[in-house]
Amino acid sequence: MGKVYDRFEERLEIQAIADDIASKYVPPHVNIFYCLGGITLTCFLVQVATGFAMTFYYRPTVTEAFASVQYLMTEVNFGWLIRSIHRWSASMMVLMMILHVFRVYLTGGFKKPRELTWVTGVILAVLTVSFGVTGYSLPWDQIGYWAVKIVTGVPEAIPVIGSPLVELLRGSVSVGQSTLTRFYSLHTFILPLLTAVFMPMHFLMIRKQGIPGPL
Repeated sequence: MGKVYDRFEERLEIQAIADDIASKYVPPHVNIFYCLGGITLTCFLVQVATGFAMTFYYRPTVTEAFASVQYLMTEVNFGWLIRSIHRWSASMMVLMMILHVFRVYLTGGFKKPRELTWVTGVILAVLTVSFGVTGYSLPWDQIGYWAVKIVTGVPEAIPVIGSPLVELLRGSVSVGQSTLTRFYSLHTFILPLLTAVFMPMHFLMIRKQGIPGPL
């Protein structure tokens, strides 16, 4: 085992990387409110794990979506627990994200030289809300259906391009299978991909620039 480690150490300098991570300076003014971003990340990781588990049973069709969720809740061992954790950690993630944004704003985390850190954070906040909106529809129950209908109908108020935008979101004039397919693709592929791009950028900039000062 030691020889294997030595080979990796010789090529990748793993110990130097570990020492750099462990020796990062933490300002004395940091308190529990500076942990909100980390809690949001933890909730996201829980979302990924539980969401991945549910994809084995969920069927993204208007005729089977609701039944597949009910099957997960009532027939699959600990399925109710997995979905409950997914649901409540999603709510916790949105709440922690909102509190984190407020904390960063109040401590001036958007000011020079942290403008790009703020921009990537805002993008991640938008992605978080988008996760919530798209995930809310996937059970395809009455609440999910009408939530989709209302959300996708909002752009219709925009002059000229409103109707085409609504049709683009829904996949057709009305809410149906195309809409569910779009929301499922967004929730399980496009949004996670965008998050995987912007999250490392956000963390690397925080590590490079450090934590902003106290209130």
